[in-house]
Amino acid sequence: MRWIAVLLLFVPGIAYSNDWDSFSEPGAIAIMRHALAPGTGDPANFEIGDCATQRNLNERGREQARAIGAALQERGINFDAVLSSQWCRTLETAELLNVGLVSEAPSLNSFFGDYSTRDSQTIQTRNLIAETSGRLMLVTHQVNIFALTGQTTRSGEVLIIRSTADDVEVLGSIMIQP
Repeated sequence: MRWIAVLLLFVPGIAYSNDWDSFSEPGAIAIMRHALAPGTGDPANFEIGDCATQRNLNERGREQARAIGAALQERGINFDAVLSSQWCRTLETAELLNVGLVSEAPSLNSFFGDYSTRDSQTIQTRNLIAETSGRLMLVTHQVNIFALTGQTTRSGEVLIIRSTADDVEVLGSIMIQP
């Protein structure tokens, strides 16, 4: 019986991390790594606002973002604000979730190519969380999530977190395979 559960971990479209109840915790918000966008980093000619110069979602990534959004909607999980990095793959992920109007938040931009902004962006993101009322969905990058939570994420993984006095607490995670 255990081997069946292990096999299900690798079936596309099956949620294999499902801490949905974490959303009912007081102060719970979602922070998500963009959906599947094959590769690492961005090309040398990267420009914000020009998707042709960036690493982007592939069709599996688009399907993954839609599936995550549908799963959130099926469970009645709503967001008062959806904030995204300005990278095309995060904006597209946020739009495809279809869980609210998407706004750009520069503090969620990747610092993978320049770690000198890591600390200031992480502080700005903590402030953004503290200053925004209601339930938030943040769509960003692995490096930003790790800096904020100390936890790595897979493409499309959603961490459910809440702000504490001087940090954030990870309450759970949701992962739907691409």
